[in-house]
Amino acid sequence: MTSTSTTTERTGSGFGLLALLMPAILVTVTASDMVNLMLPTIGAEFGASEAELAWVVTGFLLMFSVGIPLYGRISDRVSLRRLFAFALLAYAAGSLICAISPSLAVLVTGRIVTGIGAAAIPVLSIIAVTTLLPPERRGVGIGVVSAGAGVGTAAGPALGGGIGEALGWPALFWIMLVVSLLLLLPAMRVLPDGTPQGSGRLDLPGGMLLGLGAGLVLFGMTRAQVSGFTELLSSGSLVVAIAALVLFGVRTVRVDQPFVPPSLFTSGVYRTGILVAFLAMVVNLGGLVFVPLMLVEVNELTPGKGALVMIPAGVVTAIISPWIGRLADRHSARLLVLTGLGLMGLFSLFLSSFTGDSSVVFAGLGILGLSIGFMFVMTTIIGAAASELPPEQVGVGLGILQGAQFLGAGTGPAVFGVLVSARQQGGSDAVNPLYSGDDGSAYSDVFLAMAAVIVLTLIVASRMRPTAGSEARRF
Repeated sequence: MTSTSTTTERTGSGFGLLALLMPAILVTVTASDMVNLMLPTIGAEFGASEAELAWVVTGFLLMFSVGIPLYGRISDRVSLRRLFAFALLAYAAGSLICAISPSLAVLVTGRIVTGIGAAAIPVLSIIAVTTLLPPERRGVGIGVVSAGAGVGTAAGPALGGGIGEALGWPALFWIMLVVSLLLLLPAMRVLPDGTPQGSGRLDLPGGMLLGLGAGLVLFGMTRAQVSGFTELLSSGSLVVAIAALVLFGVRTVRVDQPFVPPSLFTSGVYRTGILVAFLAMVVNLGGLVFVPLMLVEVNELTPGKGALVMIPAGVVTAIISPWIGRLADRHSARLLVLTGLGLMGLFSLFLSSFTGDSSVVFAGLGILGLSIGFMFVMTTIIGAAASELPPEQVGVGLGILQGAQFLGAGTGPAVFGVLVSARQQGGSDAVNPLYSGDDGSAYSDVFLAMAAVIVLTLIVASRMRPTAGSEARRF
């Protein structure tokens, strides 16, 4: 996209770039679930049912899942500065609509507009780091950006609940409006406006099929969390999603310039990285969702206090993420991914074994270890994938990679939620013999299932091998 020399002149050491990207991704990731604890208040104000309220979250997430691969592809043809500015303006417009919304329908509309802007920030941030920073500093940059995402994911519910309770839920959107506008000027100064290397016709029908499939997968999974996979709306969405993705695959092999070039998948590291990112995110989001739920149901904490237990994990991962990025620059990608997955599996088993106690310390330690392991995995995979992809395919490649990660975020809570419901109805003891709690056996089984998923992911990740001729890197 833009040459390294041009980038060096514009951003100096890269501090200006990272100073823009970290708060941008922090704000957009925080926005995804900051309203969760305020939904009862919003429902009481607008007289809305739980099903109607769900669209406040679902509308945002649908645009997020559809937008990520689209922005990745478009970034191969449109400058980062213009795309980032558009994203911030859309995010600001959506936040304004939400802040002044007189009805639930207007609030949902605002969340949809916000999601259109927010979808661009994570993928464009990663693309900016991998294309604008020199290779030896790429891992640190990815670590810093990932730190923003980690803090936003962990702190979003707690911050949203605290600010919303103190100032009212519209204050959340006023704050997001101000922050997004404040970021606009730095984005215009730091990001390059050069013409990307991508060329040729953009396959919009293919992109629409991919976006439709991804959006319906997420919608079906979201509905399954509420009503299970047997509900017609949930299962029907998944069936249509599969059909859309099949049609996307057929179109990809038949058109001359498909939305996702098949040559993208000639790299074994990239192919493996997509599957590992999906499975790792299934487990990571499973932990981020079900640890607070367990603290509320088993340890009898309030939702706000349950969310607070998650904050130390976000803070610690933010602090050590740049260090993890340095390791990713200097050491074997395969070794670091396997190490991260090992940590995730170990602490999933830890959660399954020791969270039956009345103390919340074990839950905090478990989610901390899980988060650190996930940071090892994703920071390394993103850097390795970027090294394998040719410059003209970095945008679409990283967009697909992050799209897979985001689909994992929707799949994990849905699948594990069905397991929790089934185990709670069954009422039997925990499968894990190390679990000694009087209550919460269903959660122990979910964390044990997460450990099993990690075992599968370790098998997949062990096949990571570099493609001949890729950027020098020890695997």
